[in-house]
Amino acid sequence: MTRKIYYFTSESVSEGHPDKVSDRISDEIVDLYFRKSTAAGMDPWQIRVAAETLTTTNRVVIAGETRGKDVSKEEVEAVARAAIKDIGYEQAGFHHHYAEIDVLLHDQSVDIAAGVDHGTGMHKEEGAGDQGIMFGYASTEVEGAFMPAPIYYSHKILERLAEVRHSKEIDGLEPDAKSQVSIRYENGKPVEASAIVLSTQHAEGLSPSDISDIAMPYIREVMPEGWITKNTIFHINPTGNFVIGGPDGDCGLTGRKIIVDTYGGMAPHGGGAFSGKDPTKVDRSAAYAARYLAKNIVAAGLAPWCNIQLSYAIGVAEPTSIYVDTGRDNALLSARLEEVLPKLMSLTPRGIRTHLDLNKSIYARTAAYGHFGRQPDPDGGFSWESTNLIEALKATV
Repeated sequence: MTRKIYYFTSESVSEGHPDKVSDRISDEIVDLYFRKSTAAGMDPWQIRVAAETLTTTNRVVIAGETRGKDVSKEEVEAVARAAIKDIGYEQAGFHHHYAEIDVLLHDQSVDIAAGVDHGTGMHKEEGAGDQGIMFGYASTEVEGAFMPAPIYYSHKILERLAEVRHSKEIDGLEPDAKSQVSIRYENGKPVEASAIVLSTQHAEGLSPSDISDIAMPYIREVMPEGWITKNTIFHINPTGNFVIGGPDGDCGLTGRKIIVDTYGGMAPHGGGAFSGKDPTKVDRSAAYAARYLAKNIVAAGLAPWCNIQLSYAIGVAEPTSIYVDTGRDNALLSARLEEVLPKLMSLTPRGIRTHLDLNKSIYARTAAYGHFGRQPDPDGGFSWESTNLIEALKATV
């Protein structure tokens, strides 16, 4: 039996958090390879990128494996500097112009390439780039977004503060920030924010009280009406000073915020990070496919929530398993969906990339504020957030 009252908490981090700076740079490199290599006549199905980024005090190290055409180290460095500038880092300890950038990318392993390009053994179709398990989740908690409320509103707080920082609507806030939202649930539904935490980097001389005065109107703006009550506890910059931040305050690495990237701990995570990987890596593309399917199932009104697991073997095209969970009261529905979903969408790496149109430069925008719960972009970004499978599901299930 579901508990009548319980609390759940999720956190988010801003685009200026050191790990997210690293994610952004890695995804900019994926986009660069798609832009440059396709412009030079390379088949986008042949592009490979696995880029890892480390950021620290005025230093960026980029390593990994790639396959592309006409992409130089200088261009990789240029997109990294442009990303740092766009985020807003012009600080003594981390500056887009003065940071030293090492580019250590090299060619993809021929052994991996052979399995991915042609499959292995009897498997002749393009295979998965690695073994692994991926999850996708959706629920009715946030209308339209189909996301768990704690992570969704943690993202929204930081996203809104970044918007007003970039627009110069406010002064004093710097790029690095973290948020945390605790939600009280009654009978399985979110009803109140029990606690909200915000820690944001700021200009010298501002107190926690000053930061609270700046941030509180935007926090109240993004939270649903009635969710902030007299019982809501706020912690705004609870440690006091937060002047030194970003990669100067803490080393950043690609792929360290996988729970922030997904469902805030409300649903399982397979363990593989997304950023810096082209869509042959099922860590990324199959997680997008699982979210797409779960969201369409919930949006179709078939279940109030859905969790999907996919698993793959390296070099093998078809998934090794498909698991759908829509709750113990919907066991027959879950079993039926496991049969139906592969007929509605090919879950091979090529099938996923075709269905979601992933062979394009759409990845840098995913690096902050979550890969899920967004709106599809006209150019194909966040295609996995579309709900164009609803009618097919209704007709089939």
